[in-house]
Amino acid sequence: MAGKLYILVALVVALLTTSESAHILGVFPIPAKSHNIVFSALTRELARRGHQVTVISPFREKNPIPNLTEIEVKLDLTDDFSGNLFNLRHKGTLELSRSQWKSAPAFCVSIFQHPQVQTFIHSKHHHFDAIIVETFANECVLGFAHKFQALIIQICQFGGTHWMGDWLGNPNPYAYIPDAFLDYSSHMSFGERLVNTLTGVYWRTGQEFYSIPRQEAVMRQYFNDTDDIPPLADIVRNTSLLLLNNHFSLNYPRPLVPNMIEVGGMHVQTAKKLPEDLQIYLDEAPNGVIYFSMGSLLQGSQMPDSVRKAFVEAFSKLEQKVLWKWETDSLPGQPNNVKLGKWLPQADILAHPNVRLFITHGGLLSKQEAINRGVPLLGIPVYGDQYLNVRKAESLGYGIRLEFDNITAESVLWAIQTALQPRYRENAQRLSRIYRDQPLTPLEQAAFWTEYVIRHKGAPHMRSAALDLTWYQYFLLDVIAVLALAVGVFLLLALLISRAIFRKLCGATPKDKNARHKKKIN
Repeated sequence: MAGKLYILVALVVALLTTSESAHILGVFPIPAKSHNIVFSALTRELARRGHQVTVISPFREKNPIPNLTEIEVKLDLTDDFSGNLFNLRHKGTLELSRSQWKSAPAFCVSIFQHPQVQTFIHSKHHHFDAIIVETFANECVLGFAHKFQALIIQICQFGGTHWMGDWLGNPNPYAYIPDAFLDYSSHMSFGERLVNTLTGVYWRTGQEFYSIPRQEAVMRQYFNDTDDIPPLADIVRNTSLLLLNNHFSLNYPRPLVPNMIEVGGMHVQTAKKLPEDLQIYLDEAPNGVIYFSMGSLLQGSQMPDSVRKAFVEAFSKLEQKVLWKWETDSLPGQPNNVKLGKWLPQADILAHPNVRLFITHGGLLSKQEAINRGVPLLGIPVYGDQYLNVRKAESLGYGIRLEFDNITAESVLWAIQTALQPRYRENAQRLSRIYRDQPLTPLEQAAFWTEYVIRHKGAPHMRSAALDLTWYQYFLLDVIAVLALAVGVFLLLALLISRAIFRKLCGATPKDKNARHKKKIN
């Protein structure tokens, strides 16, 4: 009897899952492993919940996952994003933005030329309820949303930008929200607020009038059999949900409309068992272990020789062991207390109680994993939002910042010894408790809101009316003009009335008196 009841319950659950399952297309074309870690966490969870998920990406899952179909698309990168990325530290925000905008059409062409993607573009049979897209200079792929009449869900792999907020009518105050690529805090000087404002306007203008039109041209070229496709700028502003890989406890708090959801750290899972060699190495470290990784894009083996030698010399003087992500087979001058690994399970390593410090480039995923595990940071930012991330860690007291161009054996030793002080670990563990104090895990929140907007057909009730206002209405310039005019009219009337009263109280004006005086003489 119990067995029959179990089978009946299982059938009911299966039927309910099938009836509520959605068809979802995920497009994540950027060949950056750290980006894919975030997006794949969500697509796997959606597939686990019974949704039919198709993913276009340069990466494939190691093992087949039920309900998940993968289309592997290798994206051709331009020279702006290849080679030694340590050289990006010499490029400013303006140069990085131009590189991104210049590369965007090439990204789009690389995706659309793929034979299986071509099949999707010209298909009359595929159906999708939602399209999930990475926000990284590839808005052109939103042509799929119009093609399949699917709602749009976007995921930003960091905390977002001012112009992303424009897609949903979100307020973006330049006064206290620093641009993601500027090395500023939320308390800016006048000069910093000026630069922050000009940078925000520059990004918005370039995105609206340069990047989007060039991507739209490519989109129309490949979606040429789709009738009445609207302007790409209009498609982007039809976004139903924007998931931000951010959390207010780790960054600067900002106002968010209801369909901008923070899910920072949704890729971080419960720590898994380490490989035996790593487990032994970490267990047998009475003085602790320092973990060193510059992320998935920055190759530690490509750092300048002087920098490598400085780290090697500094590490050789430590009593702690060092676990270093190093991409080649050997490290010149490798000290006895240093162990190398080409790819290491970072989040699981940081969960080990003997890990005392994390030396990092300041990437957001690394920062989230460190805080989740309560490990202090030594940040060495190189490009992008890494400067902002390390600045925030330093201001919250769980990180030390070391400038890449100031790396010597002495500076590395000083930074390590400072970051190993107890107060940094105490602050990291305190912030870990704050960060993890959430009603749902970040991944559960991301999955819930994805299903929510699908259930409610794009959730138009969360759409901000700001999207319907012209720019002068949004900034109340028409109201300010009317009020200024009213004040001007009031002041003019007040002046005229005052003059009239003054004349009445004081009698004739000096001019009238002179006229009467001349009349008497005559």
